[in-house]
Amino acid sequence: MPDILASSGRGAIPLHLVTKEGLEDWLDELDAGAVRWVESAEFTGKAGQTVLLPGEGGKPAGAALGVEGLDEFWACGGASSQLPAGLYAMQTKLTKAQATDIAVAWSLGAYKFDRYKKKAANGARLVWPKGADKTVAEAIRAGVAITRSLINTPASDMGPAELAAAAKAVAKPHKAKVALTVGNDLLKNNFPTIHAVGRASDRAPRLIDMTWGPKSAPKVTLVGKGVCFDTGGLDLKSAAGMLSMKKDMGGAAAVLGLAESIMGIDLPVRLRVLIPAVENSVSGNAMRPLDVIKTRKGITVEVGNTDAEGRLVLCDAIALAMEEKPDLVIDCATLTGAARVALGPSLPALFCNDDRLANDILAAGLKTDDPLWRLPLHAPYKDMLDSDVADMNNVSTGGFAGAITAALYLHAFAEDTAPWAHIDMMAWNPGSKPGRPKGGEAQSTRALLAMLQKRFG
Repeated sequence: MPDILASSGRGAIPLHLVTKEGLEDWLDELDAGAVRWVESAEFTGKAGQTVLLPGEGGKPAGAALGVEGLDEFWACGGASSQLPAGLYAMQTKLTKAQATDIAVAWSLGAYKFDRYKKKAANGARLVWPKGADKTVAEAIRAGVAITRSLINTPASDMGPAELAAAAKAVAKPHKAKVALTVGNDLLKNNFPTIHAVGRASDRAPRLIDMTWGPKSAPKVTLVGKGVCFDTGGLDLKSAAGMLSMKKDMGGAAAVLGLAESIMGIDLPVRLRVLIPAVENSVSGNAMRPLDVIKTRKGITVEVGNTDAEGRLVLCDAIALAMEEKPDLVIDCATLTGAARVALGPSLPALFCNDDRLANDILAAGLKTDDPLWRLPLHAPYKDMLDSDVADMNNVSTGGFAGAITAALYLHAFAEDTAPWAHIDMMAWNPGSKPGRPKGGEAQSTRALLAMLQKRFG
């Protein structure tokens, strides 16, 4: 993090983290003049409040940032913009976990998507807090930055080919391998649903297959929905409905960012990342409502709605993932509006066929302040996916339980071959909060990394 976190503290402004409860103790450490200055600034230790202490020659002698608590993950999430530009050195005594979290949150809050800006804004920088785990902090920062930037990039510059190039860029420093199956080769290699969704675009669909780590290690497979833009197909979205569809590859971006973090900390696993990358477009050869597609698993699917394309591209990738019987499979997808209606934009829905895995993910989400909420794979709803002409439909009848029926559709391809988790996420911050700027977001990835560290680290 050379631009955000500095290794040298030369000339840095001493920074104190102050809570409301700890305000008096901090004031007792200051001289009378500094106390009067803090009081005149009406600094109370409220979260987000800042104050600079006057020094000689007009330079600040120190600074304070109000926080709710030192164990609050996002305590310094907004610090880069809350404090005046400059370099700061932490003076508050921190545990290793607190120091690492502060380093991560500070850097995540400093993230800016400035690819199309003439001049990037500068924020306050921080000297690495004493005791912080630099390897873990940098791996998380890098992974989140990759995810956010991929989602924020407009579809004109982020199609299936560009997403594949991004996967190769993630793989190269870690000596991971990437294999691509492109265009009509998808049919030759039995990925018919990926081809069916992407064939209408002049940007060829493809399956991205990344592998890393020793073959003898536990097999962890990540699957990410890579719909680089979703028009809805022949069941065309409204103009308003398309405005956020550059983020429909948010699941793919999430698993690439998570892969960066996994490889960055050298987690002892055999990692595989599968991304079906497509653009759901409209043309003369677009898939039609009521078409029937035979999937990789052999299940025939009637297309009840071409705008439910995410589960179609995912089902072939999940089927492939299960063929080698991995120890763990996790898929991430911006799959349903129903999940957003149920849980809102910042709480992804978790579906899982394994209670231990589900509990581990939920616990890790709470620990890292990256929460999820489990919804049921309610088997009686399977008949909502019945079709008169095929084994199943890709959408449910009646409009009920949209997130659950989408998960049940995917479960038909995962079954109980391996512990499997499906995360239905928004991958977007509608507004800014400390550490979480408006735009693309790496939801659930910090939780998943923590879960994998505990399980395999």
